Amino acid sequence: MTNVAIIGTQWGDEGKGKVVDLLSEKADYIVRFQGGNNAGHTLVIGDQSYALHTVPSGVLRPGKISVIASGVVVDPEDLIAEIKGLTERGVDINPSNLKISEKAHMIMPYHRLLDAARENSVNGRKIGTTGRGIGPAYEDKAARTGLRLGDLRSEELLATRIDLAIREKNCLFQELYGVPTLKADDLWKRALSLRPFILPFLTNTARIVQEAHAKGQKILFEGAQGVQLDVDHGTYPFVTSSNPTTGAVAMGAGLAPKCLENVLGLVKAYTSRVGEGPFPTELIGATGDWIRDSGHEFGTTTGRPRRCGWLDAVVVKAAVDLCGVDHLAITKLDVLSGLEELKVASHYELDGERIDFVPADSADLARCQPVYATAPGFTGDITKAKKLEDLPKGAREYLDLMEKLIGVPAALVSVGPERDETIILKSYF
Repeated sequence: MTNVAIIGTQWGDEGKGKVVDLLSEKADYIVRFQGGNNAGHTLVIGDQSYALHTVPSGVLRPGKISVIASGVVVDPEDLIAEIKGLTERGVDINPSNLKISEKAHMIMPYHRLLDAARENSVNGRKIGTTGRGIGPAYEDKAARTGLRLGDLRSEELLATRIDLAIREKNCLFQELYGVPTLKADDLWKRALSLRPFILPFLTNTARIVQEAHAKGQKILFEGAQGVQLDVDHGTYPFVTSSNPTTGAVAMGAGLAPKCLENVLGLVKAYTSRVGEGPFPTELIGATGDWIRDSGHEFGTTTGRPRRCGWLDAVVVKAAVDLCGVDHLAITKLDVLSGLEELKVASHYELDGERIDFVPADSADLARCQPVYATAPGFTGDITKAKKLEDLPKGAREYLDLMEKLIGVPAALVSVGPERDETIILKSYF
């Protein structure tokens, strides 16, 4: 096996950062293939905690090559700040170990302004975005009016594209949202100031990934968000603006679909989501608050408290089927220690009918009532467990129930935030 894709099976925040960091020990390349800096991966290494947003999680492993591929939208100012922040903490980041696609689209100041204006509009419908300009940047990409990082190489081309883009955006700002307009010349000068830092990192990342695969080198594909936030297959319209699914590995990274060999589905031992949208197993009250506090469920990017609830096997099974998940990586099992009973939604009831799928209409999903299978809870500190036999009986029964309802075996179980607080059941690479 020479490559593995890491996919979030829920609404994101499944702990992809830790798992990518763990598996990157044996990988040669770590490739981020979609999303933007609305993603947030928190990694705990010893007594240090790192919050990553655009930079791939593998950057914390010396000797690895990290890739930001063309499927990612990049806020160059935010990326520069992130890289500088990491280097100040002793992380070695340079053009030899971080490759950024020249075809990746840029998030511009007007994208962030438009994102915020829509969310704050009295006539708008809140989606619960991070306000980072991700959606508007993907819109411009699809409309063929976006700016790519490679455009920074040409002052003339950059000026032309900014001028065309800002004409339309200023109309929206002035006529629809009543917010201050922006000047093309100011944006152009601001973009030019980024060139000395950004340009040395730019390259044809698709070719790098293709050549690495041809040589049999080990590639780890790192996704952002989760399947239920997929713009095509998620709980639309409460979704992100890209595809956090295995299909996007090929498009975003530039590697043929047939080359993808293994898919590891990340599933949190319970469910959480941020922003708006239906959430059948959400717990409103003391138990949900307890899980949130115990699991430190606050957004890495925004700090927003996450909505928490019981594990939803219907949601995870949908991701397994859509993405061809081979094994599960179960995270945050330790958070549930102390609960007397654990529940997993095995199916839904919608208007008196039993269903085992996620309805396409978010309004229908909001009316779904989860039907639960239960397992006894467990107590005690499980962070030192190295094999399943080290876990309390209740924890083992809960894992068995998860595998049974989801239909896919676990490859690893995270029992704590540290790298070594993991039970490895299947080795990769």
